[in-house]
Amino acid sequence: MISQTRSWARRRGAALAGGIMVLVGAALTASALSIPAKAAVSQILLERAFERSLASGGALHRPWPWADTWPVARLEAEGESLIVLAEAGGEALAFGPAHLSQTPAPGARGVSVIAAHRDTHFTLLRTLEPGEAVRVTLADGRTQHFVMTGSEIVRHDRSGIDPHDGGPARLALVTCWPFASVTPGPQRYIAWLEPADAQA
Repeated sequence: MISQTRSWARRRGAALAGGIMVLVGAALTASALSIPAKAAVSQILLERAFERSLASGGALHRPWPWADTWPVARLEAEGESLIVLAEAGGEALAFGPAHLSQTPAPGARGVSVIAAHRDTHFTLLRTLEPGEAVRVTLADGRTQHFVMTGSEIVRHDRSGIDPHDGGPARLALVTCWPFASVTPGPQRYIAWLEPADAQA
């Protein structure tokens, strides 16, 4: 009788532990899937807000009433179209690429920096190669054409980017490196782009 009770208690404990592991696994899976889902859904809302900006001649429109950021450009590369946000708050990168507000607008003299997560919006940087075209449309409807000229890997605190260097208009698309890592590290991948007419 005692051995049966112990055996039943062991089975019950094992079943409870198994159930807890399934619940934890499901919670972790849901959390991991929520990031790409949020990134994809938010781009739909951002696209609508950006279209309103284009229709109104560049007036800035928030994608949802409580948003602390707004679309400033559309970036098209590798068959993808991404809405770029103003870097108004720390949450912007969860929803799309963000233009670093202390850098020039795309197409203006100097280096315009746009950053995004490597596992959502800037997965395209894995395959973007020198010579490939990137188009940027600003909220006022102006379009800028760029060409990737090269890339480099740097420490986050030693990027060497001087946004106001007085040089011609360039873009720096920045994301974490290495691409396959599951945790953020100190290195950043920078794709450098120059105006397409400068390459002609």
